[in-house]
Parts: sequence; C-alpha cells; structure tokens
Amino acid sequence: MDVDPEVACYAGAKYPERPRAFSWEGERLAVEKIVAASRTPEEIRFYVRTPGGRKFVLAYHCASDQWRIREA
Repeated sequence: MDVDPEVACYAGAKYPERPRAFSWEGERLAVEKIVAASRTPEEIRFYVRTPGGRKFVLAYHCASDQWRIREA
C-alpha cells in the first residue's frame, strides 16, 4: 500500500470529486475509468482502472487529508 501518494483530482463543488491520475511506485498512472465509488463519514474510496487494465483502490481519508492506494 502506498501511503500519502500524489493523486490528481477534479474538484468542482468539493474535493475530491473524481481522480484523474495518481503516482504508484514511481510511475504516474492515468485513471481510465472509475469502476465504483463509496463513501463513509471518514473516507471516500474510488475503485479505478488504468489504461493498461490494472485495478486500484484510491482511498481518501477526509480528517487527515491523506490518500492511500492499493492495487486491487
């Protein structure tokens, strides 16, 4: 799990609305598709797919303003 990585997001009315790209093991990966998303009072999770077909979970912890990423 990559803790506090860089995640580029679209943020319209509130942050984060839609991740566009993220860093993973020194590589910048684009988000091709958001497969699903879920929200709890503490966290927002995006289940995403990259152009190469890899799947990741991008989890944003609201109180600490930090991202966690894991490959799915």
